[in-house]
Amino acid sequence: MSLTSALQQIAVNPIQVLAGGTDYFPALGESAVPDYLLDLTKVSELRGIRITDDGITIGATTTWTDIINAELPDFFKGLKEAAREVGSVQIQNAGTIAGNLCNASPAADGVPPLLALNASIEIASVDGFRRVPLSEFILGPRSTTLAANELVIAIHIPGLSSDARSGFYKLGSRRYLVISIVMASVTLLANDAGELCDVRIAVGACSAVAKRMTELEEVLTGQSIQSDIESLVKPEFFKELAPISDVRASAPYRTNAAYEVVIRLLRSTLAALPQHGISTGTRTWVGSAS
Repeated sequence: MSLTSALQQIAVNPIQVLAGGTDYFPALGESAVPDYLLDLTKVSELRGIRITDDGITIGATTTWTDIINAELPDFFKGLKEAAREVGSVQIQNAGTIAGNLCNASPAADGVPPLLALNASIEIASVDGFRRVPLSEFILGPRSTTLAANELVIAIHIPGLSSDARSGFYKLGSRRYLVISIVMASVTLLANDAGELCDVRIAVGACSAVAKRMTELEEVLTGQSIQSDIESLVKPEFFKELAPISDVRASAPYRTNAAYEVVIRLLRSTLAALPQHGISTGTRTWVGSAS
């Protein structure tokens, strides 16, 4: 099947679209499977990872196993760590990056690291193409900006210095095969003077939609990585989160856990910066012509 054929089908018929089905089929429960499903994993042009002039593009049906096994820059560590947390190996083999985003769960493992990479979503229909920042793509639980006649075809990551580093942490009631209580991702870059010049922090499972911690990012930007950065992370920055209480954790616990998780991530990601941010040579930019 071609992308053109898939777009033509959804333009005239309200067909349920799958991109792996690892969330869709369990959610059916005892309900019957529809007579017609559009399986995008049969559209070969939607799978794969490539470097472009303006960054790195991940095809919609690229699986989590593909991401784990791909040779990617060090600043993709957070996304790779998240990929290893997406269910079992069997789920990682079948589940896709676009399926994770379009399912729009508040606890979707792929969202925080992609937010911390400034990802945008490429959307197609028979009428053309559009690109939407991930921060605007997911509107709420199980809700996105996708129209009935549109498909996500790719995720775009802007070019970033090869000196940037990232991380991901997921807190659950057990180590594996668990829905998140809290998760977070961090992407950091320091300049030649050892000052943080790019700070991105995203927290998931603590609000209807995973979100960037913009106030905290602004406070940390410009700080020397030799300073006590952890002391600048205050509990009040996490009041903007709106976690719920459920069988996994209470809302206050989630807020406190998010604070602790972000501190741990900052500590480990700062330690991973090359020479602790002191450059000894010329920087290279991955996926950028600049």
